Amino acid sequence: MQVKISDVVVTGFALFAMFFGAGNVIFPPYLGMTSGTEWLTGFLCFIFIDVFLSCIGIFTIVYGGGGIKALESVVGKVPGMILNVAAVLCTGVLIAPPRTAATTFEMSIAPFTNDISLFVFSIVFFGIVFAFTIRPTRFVDIIGKFLTPVLIICTFILIIAGVINPIGEIAAPVSQTVAEDGIIAGYQTMDILVVSGFGLVMLNTLRLKGYVERKSQIKAIIGVCIVAGILLSLIYGGLAYLGATSSVVLGNNNLNQAQLIVAITNHLMGHTGMVILGIIVGFACLTTAVGLIGSTACFFEDFTNKKIKYPVWVVINTLISISLCNLGLTTIIEVAVPILTTICPPFMITVLLLLFRNQIKSTLVYKGIALVAFLYGLISTIQSYM
Repeated sequence: MQVKISDVVVTGFALFAMFFGAGNVIFPPYLGMTSGTEWLTGFLCFIFIDVFLSCIGIFTIVYGGGGIKALESVVGKVPGMILNVAAVLCTGVLIAPPRTAATTFEMSIAPFTNDISLFVFSIVFFGIVFAFTIRPTRFVDIIGKFLTPVLIICTFILIIAGVINPIGEIAAPVSQTVAEDGIIAGYQTMDILVVSGFGLVMLNTLRLKGYVERKSQIKAIIGVCIVAGILLSLIYGGLAYLGATSSVVLGNNNLNQAQLIVAITNHLMGHTGMVILGIIVGFACLTTAVGLIGSTACFFEDFTNKKIKYPVWVVINTLISISLCNLGLTTIIEVAVPILTTICPPFMITVLLLLFRNQIKSTLVYKGIALVAFLYGLISTIQSYM
């Protein structure tokens, strides 16, 4: 089957929006501010961990035939199951979906009104997510055709305003570990951990569009990853630059990640900018939450051999997300750091090794490298608390 450009663009837009969520909005500006004149170094490290590895991961998962099968084929059934379930639980249930709602509340609702509580908002937010997600054949096209264009336009308006009229001079780096900060920020977005679920969704979407032959699926997913990767890189670069230009004016205000992007937007565009930022954050977090909950439901339906159906998993995940969301954004981010620093390295290296499955035949090699990566992540986590 001939690959259609329209299919690649719409699906690429959807993949971009599924990746571009809460962390992707708030972490690049903060990284830019703390990196100062070395913001490009921090940004490139962030891009490598987040965009490059995630897009490669999506490709390798599709190339390997789907989320669960792909990893199990190289590290064995039990280790593959553990890696998959740990990654999906973190990204699709325990951390990322609650964070999308908490970020939306703090940046799109709280600056405008005190009349709505986080609990009430979380019910409304995940009610919308549930409506978009409950039918698995719909949500990718809804994201790609309708939600993503609004998200892209609003984000570029903010970035262009900051490029034309920078907030201030770029200061010297506040951090002494700019490259490491970029890597950790890349971990915090959790994009590398969603590749099993997102890869399965992309594969199912391509099949529904008529790409049933393996060759056409591979061609299509390459185009999809290129579209998503270019958009992500452009927007992350713009947001990191905005953060860098704020390092003198806003760098000494002890702002957290969410407060910084709010302050940058208010400084650049005032109330109009705050409305635009509210739209950006709302759409970014909504599209990611839809993608995460939908892909997680697909993953666990596949994991249980369809014994527990997709809609049941959507309901379960939605209820858990509402509960955890009310911990608040700062708490969710703090809890996520040690978990992600431990889980990301073994999952990331295993996904990359899928590219060499035809050259490396022994599962012992994959298991050994994954174990070393896990120990590295665990030791790094322990050292950070000593």
